[in-house]
Amino acid sequence: MLRVAAIQMTSTDDRSENLAKAHALLDQALERKVDLVAFPENFTLMTDNAVQKVRSAETMKGVTVETLQEWAAENDVWILAGSVPIQAPKKKGQKATQIFNSSVLVSADGEVVARYDKIHLFDVNVPGDRSYNESSLVLAGRKPVIAETPWGRFGLSICYDLRFPELYRAYSQEGCRVLFVPSAFTVPTGKAHWDALTRARAIENQCFVVAPGQWGQHPGGRETFGHTRIINPWGRVIAERPAGEGVVWADLDFDEQDRMRADLPALNHRKIL
Repeated sequence: MLRVAAIQMTSTDDRSENLAKAHALLDQALERKVDLVAFPENFTLMTDNAVQKVRSAETMKGVTVETLQEWAAENDVWILAGSVPIQAPKKKGQKATQIFNSSVLVSADGEVVARYDKIHLFDVNVPGDRSYNESSLVLAGRKPVIAETPWGRFGLSICYDLRFPELYRAYSQEGCRVLFVPSAFTVPTGKAHWDALTRARAIENQCFVVAPGQWGQHPGGRETFGHTRIINPWGRVIAERPAGEGVVWADLDFDEQDRMRADLPALNHRKIL
């Protein structure tokens, strides 16, 4: 059994402010005696300013990761940094022009267990909203990342990855029990697809899905959908926060997951076509 909390935030372009807010929400989650707390995508920085994003990008020894390591060790809790901007390698003498959008999992003893760089970048024209071109600034990750934990294997992903089921199939093939989808979904795409996509990834892979999200108005006029949720392998939403900043939590029962997989062994029936 794993008790997990998913945090919903309305992050701004002020990293210090966002970290202070994240700590307050972490404290709320800890009141539920959770084992793991997951933050949304871009939880330390939500801005459309490309220059600010590059200047704010950190290393894995930067203030955000080190702060999360301290929080984890102090509170004996695992923490998933939904995503933070991490500096991309650059040639000697060259100024940084691109970053990675990276999800980082920290164990309860303060060790970085896994880092996942977002593979699928959000280059789309959203009707009723605006055009997004994430790849103009962000370098795409190259591989799936599985975290080994005391509760089993976790598959890491970020937001737009949700639309690419082959990533999650790879995770379930490798024995993952939980799929993390920290997100900052737009309102139009969230209204249309968030429910269907998050539940589908749970059902088709018979995995728990933990999807912490951004919600509300952000600098630059961007608006995100929220609906942070936790879903069981049957596709049932067992915890959700549609709007507002806050915390949802649930117990992930892996014995129940094993029974579901035994009763409906779809993963064993899969054919390679």
